[in-house]
Amino acid sequence: MKGKVWLVGAGPGDASLITVKGLHCIRNADVLVYDRLVCRELLEEASADCELINVGKTPNNHPIPQDEINQILVAQALMGREVVRLKGGDPYVFGRGGEEVETLAKVGIPFEVVPGITSAIGGLAYAGIPVTHRDHASSFHVITGHLQQGKEPQDWATLARLQGTLVILMGMSQIDTICAQLIEHGKPADTPAAAVMYASRNVQQSAAGTLATLPEDVIRAGIKAPALIVIGEVVQLQSLLQFTPTAMQLNEIAGISEIA
Repeated sequence: MKGKVWLVGAGPGDASLITVKGLHCIRNADVLVYDRLVCRELLEEASADCELINVGKTPNNHPIPQDEINQILVAQALMGREVVRLKGGDPYVFGRGGEEVETLAKVGIPFEVVPGITSAIGGLAYAGIPVTHRDHASSFHVITGHLQQGKEPQDWATLARLQGTLVILMGMSQIDTICAQLIEHGKPADTPAAAVMYASRNVQQSAAGTLATLPEDVIRAGIKAPALIVIGEVVQLQSLLQFTPTAMQLNEIAGISEIA
């Protein structure tokens, strides 16, 4: 009998931002297939007999190719196991979750997607930056800074004309190019901009400046990947809206097992 695969979004980093349903899936999994940036605290929620499979990637280093990850999910489900594919953020926001679900659907493996909080929203919130604000941004645009090999480069002219907030994920290795191209194609050089590293974790750091200064700002602040880049007027609110998160352990969430 076939098992089932749950694609679960782990959220931006803080383990307590996992959804109730996501935590329930982790606690009941036979096998947990997880990414590099998934919080260790979430892995510890798996049962003692759950098999953990690390398929994490680092920039420019993919020891387990995506096709192989897809086949791991298929193989485990065909063994009749309850499989959780635990992915940082949300499975469908640049997480290649769509590719994994396509593979499962094509071979008839039952699956379910459990959304997670994407760093493009939740990570910015933890840094004191609202992705929209009635006075500053009525829209936001989430963009990948890391295109698939062989793909055409980003349409910088179009991106530079977009109003609202630009959120760029996986773009730190290209931050010089990103900022320079946006300015070259008409985005004002004094547009507020920031980068947030390890968003929502207790080691979170950020650097803020303008589109023109951000590449140097991140160097001075020691900001590196994994980090997200945000460009727009909402960055001005960071000094006012920053907060200190309340620490919460997963076992302190009252009644979570009953709810799930």
